Amino acid sequence: MMQAAWKEVHLTPRFPLGTSKGTITSRTLWYLIAWDPARPGIKGIGEAALFPGHSKEFPADVRVKLMELCTNTSDWTDRLTGDLVDRPSVRFAVEQCLKDLDAGGSKVLFPSDFTLGRKGVPINGLVWMGDKARMRADIRSRIDTGFSTVKMKIGALAIEEELALLADVRREFGAGNITLRVDANGAFDAHTAPEVLKRLADLRVESIEQPVPPGLYELMAELCVASPLPIALDEDLIGLNTVQAKRDLLDNVRPQRIVIKPGLVGGWTAAEEWIALADARGIGWWVTSALESNIGLNAIAQWAAMIGVKGTQGLGTGSVFLDNIPAPLEVERGALHYRPERPWDLSRIID
Repeated sequence: MMQAAWKEVHLTPRFPLGTSKGTITSRTLWYLIAWDPARPGIKGIGEAALFPGHSKEFPADVRVKLMELCTNTSDWTDRLTGDLVDRPSVRFAVEQCLKDLDAGGSKVLFPSDFTLGRKGVPINGLVWMGDKARMRADIRSRIDTGFSTVKMKIGALAIEEELALLADVRREFGAGNITLRVDANGAFDAHTAPEVLKRLADLRVESIEQPVPPGLYELMAELCVASPLPIALDEDLIGLNTVQAKRDLLDNVRPQRIVIKPGLVGGWTAAEEWIALADARGIGWWVTSALESNIGLNAIAQWAAMIGVKGTQGLGTGSVFLDNIPAPLEVERGALHYRPERPWDLSRIID
């Protein structure tokens, strides 16, 4: 019978990661490790990564499920469609772990031109909230290093300061040169959102993610109808773990786009449910990471390349950590690449 263990690891960001929900100064992640006793040197690894302020799960939930899974490894496949549906991060860890074990522990989960190093996945350059001078420098850095799409977190500073930063970018770079996206993480309300949306549209911002807090479905539906720029649902997807709940959200809110984070919605299976429902309704979508380590980021990126994502994705978060798991992933000229000639260093996960 397959054996398993789990490990908790803490990563440190290079700088405080500011969002409208608060500032992240440390990241706790959990790894699920499985192996066949007949081949103990081959280990599959999966990552569970909660996102503070967004996930419906709590660290204690993850630890309990991982202990259960390691105690009984005989029913993992059945549990993917059972109790793990309501523990999305752990469900994704199991998906990754089993897939990696089948791949001989190689971390090549979905062979493609991406894993062969022939083709990268286009990504946006992400600018976190923080000191105005640093944000301004970060925007310039993203543009200078080849990003054609820049996404800026907004809602923590005074909105006038954030709009001024965006206006500066627009004065220097037209909409034909640089695409601007913003992510509000639910920072606005019924009174402030309409004016913010209008002013962002005036700056030719391409789209805004989650302008108001999740769960305000009537308000979000009204904004999606009236907004002069496309609205993408993000946090509103988290916690909707049945197909019917997903269908109801899209039919009632009718967003222009959705943001799919496999690590928070329940892995590849749940992500593909969202994609099928969005495609059937003419709703656009893109795939993003949620501050996973390189284990989870690799799993998301390989899957995204395999399904043939179109446009610019949100998969550039690996470099924010000082002590990320060393991996063959590299960001170059606005794309995430897999460099197969470079080794993984799993010494922090596998003793």
